[in-house]
Amino acid sequence: MLLEAVETTILFLSALFPIVNPLGGSPIFLALTQEYSPASRRLLSQRIALNSFILLVVSGLVGTHILAFFGISLPVVQVGGGMIVIATGWNMLQQKDDDDDPDNQVHHDVNPRDIFRSAFYPFTLPLTVGPGSISVAITLGANAARHGDPFYLEVIVLLIGSALLALSVYLCYGFSDRIATIIGATGMSVVMRLSSFLLVCIGVQILWNGAGSLLRTVFNGH
Repeated sequence: MLLEAVETTILFLSALFPIVNPLGGSPIFLALTQEYSPASRRLLSQRIALNSFILLVVSGLVGTHILAFFGISLPVVQVGGGMIVIATGWNMLQQKDDDDDPDNQVHHDVNPRDIFRSAFYPFTLPLTVGPGSISVAITLGANAARHGDPFYLEVIVLLIGSALLALSVYLCYGFSDRIATIIGATGMSVVMRLSSFLLVCIGVQILWNGAGSLLRTVFNGH
């Protein structure tokens, strides 16, 4: 049982970490919080990490029930989430290098005295945990239930996996200024491009999985 929990947790992290991509999101976060002090940026990162943790756990536990209430099938969510992930990655790939420079993205309207005002939107949703992450969390939760895994095992995996992802979000966002200094402007640009390409590939995979399930339903129906 312990080995199964470890394997499921690794699957959870390997599926969601490239989509959440805290390292790739750190330069965007740094640009949007340019006027914040390092201490304020870390406080905001804590709130974003907490919000991300809650979103992922809720999506994995009750996401399928919410879909059932609205009459939406999981493959449809995969197709929709995959399309959104592809569009997000493609838009990031099309950005000019000048747009990746934090000096050109300073938000002068940001009030450092109210650091939590934008903690949920846009920093948590959709910058950190977007539709792609939510759809993957729902998919993993549904697959665990479909395979007959005990409910407590599913809860443990979701809590541990989401906590590790939230910790990575806090570290990458809270210390994004130090990461930028270490990597440098060119390195941050490379990270952004690679992250964008990975997003496109992940989106295509999610879309293909959902479309394949829908096509099998059509062919089996005939």
